[in-house]
Amino acid sequence: MDFEMVMQELETLSKERMKKTYISNGAHEPVFGVATGAMKPLAKKIKKNQPLADQLYATGNYDAMYFAGIIADPLVMTEADFERWMDGAYFYMLSDYVVAVTLAETDIAQDVADKWIASGEELKMSAGWSCYCWLLGNRPDSEFSASKIASMLDQVENMIHDSPERTKSAMNNFIYTVGISYLPLHDKAVETAKAVGPVEIKRDKKKSSILLASENIQKEIDRGKLGFKRKYVRC
Repeated sequence: MDFEMVMQELETLSKERMKKTYISNGAHEPVFGVATGAMKPLAKKIKKNQPLADQLYATGNYDAMYFAGIIADPLVMTEADFERWMDGAYFYMLSDYVVAVTLAETDIAQDVADKWIASGEELKMSAGWSCYCWLLGNRPDSEFSASKIASMLDQVENMIHDSPERTKSAMNNFIYTVGISYLPLHDKAVETAKAVGPVEIKRDKKKSSILLASENIQKEIDRGKLGFKRKYVRC
C-alpha cells in the first residue's frame, strides 16, 4: 500500500466521537479520529515500512502520525530521525505514545532519553521519562544500572512538583514503573512515592487531576503484578 492508499483508508476508518476525544486531549486539525484498534488490520498488511512511516508522520495529521509509529522500523531510525519526530510531536499523545514508544525499541533509547530529560523542554522531558517507563516495563532488569535508576528516582523526588505538567505526569509514571517493573529498586520507589505524595496536574479548561504513585503501586501489588513485564512495547 502506498501513501495515498493509507491516508484514504485511515479517513475511511474515522469516527467523529474519536476525533472529539483526541481533540479534547490536545490534538488539532488535521485529525481523522481513528481508534487505535481499528488500525491493526491495516498495520498487518503493511508490517514495517520506514519510508512510508516518515511520509505519514510528516503530514501533521494525528492519525497518520500515530499509525507511522505502528509501522516504523525503529532499528533503522537514527538519533536525527527521532529528533525530527520529536520536533513534530506537538502534544503528549505523540511525544509519549508514538515517539517514546518507538525509541524504546532501539539500542540508543537510554542515550536519547537522557538528553531529552536534560533538555528543559516539557514534551522532550516527558518523552524521555516515558521512554524509560516503556523500557523498564519490557526489558530484563539486568539491562539497567541500578545506581542510575536510583539517581533518577532522587531527581524525580527533588524536581517533580516544580516541573511542567506533562513532565510531572511522566515522572510520576516513572516512580510507579520502577516500583512495579524494576525489582532491584522496588523499595526505593515505594519510599520515593511516599516522599513525593500527591502530584497535581493542571489542565486547560478542565479540573486538575491528582496522581498518587504510592496508591497505584499498592494496587498492582495487590493484583499480583509485582515484577510485571510487557511482552511487546508497541501494539
